[in-house]
Amino acid sequence: MTYNLRYASPNGPEAWPLRRPAMKALLEEFPPDLMGTQEGVYPQLKDLASDLPGHDWIGTGRDGGSRGEFMAIFYRRDRFEPLAYDHFWLSDTPEVIGSSTWGNPNRRMVTSVHFRDRRTRLEFHLWNTHLDHALQPAREKGAALIRTRLAKLPPSDRVILMGDFNAVATRNVVYDALTKEIGFTDSWFAAARRRNETLNSFNGFGKPTFNSARIDWILFRGEAEVSHAEVVDQTPGGRQPSDHYPVLARMRWK
Repeated sequence: MTYNLRYASPNGPEAWPLRRPAMKALLEEFPPDLMGTQEGVYPQLKDLASDLPGHDWIGTGRDGGSRGEFMAIFYRRDRFEPLAYDHFWLSDTPEVIGSSTWGNPNRRMVTSVHFRDRRTRLEFHLWNTHLDHALQPAREKGAALIRTRLAKLPPSDRVILMGDFNAVATRNVVYDALTKEIGFTDSWFAAARRRNETLNSFNGFGKPTFNSARIDWILFRGEAEVSHAEVVDQTPGGRQPSDHYPVLARMRWK
């Protein structure tokens, strides 16, 4: 699952204390083995970890340490063993914490984890990111840096790349750069079944819209079977848990 949580605001109609029960209920109904989150801040992620007692998580704030928004990765501890993890920033100085050099005021980054499946013993990498929401050149440069970093992995390694790309799948050059140009598959189109095919994955805390504008993606490299993909439109108690719908894929490595 990839899920932009919308950062925790303490006040207002979409305050985190009001949204948290709805998000907890949604994740109990659609429990992810693996989940990449975007925009979560440290206290919010601690709450989410409490609501997902079978999961651990890895991440760092985009401003360093516990500061700023995270690209966190949650995983079922009974199923997956993290072997290594890393973080880098989407800038000309990717190792500099909090760096931003492409005109985008919000710092953007990638968190990656190298996992071993305790059941099958297969290993794979999960990368989670959030591309810029405002500047297409920053999105393109971010995608190019991700491609450069992915190229350092052995070509036979299994990889999942997920996140909020702020670009509509199939309608933006960023999508092409991260799919057909480097051999990644969109789990959405690989799925044997899909639910909510035309639902936009961004809802803005408003009514659902249906323009097939999916900006939240789960891409992968390696042989896998995808049985189902979905934009999850549940609103427990009549409340939108976030301003994005989560996107999920049920997949099995071959």
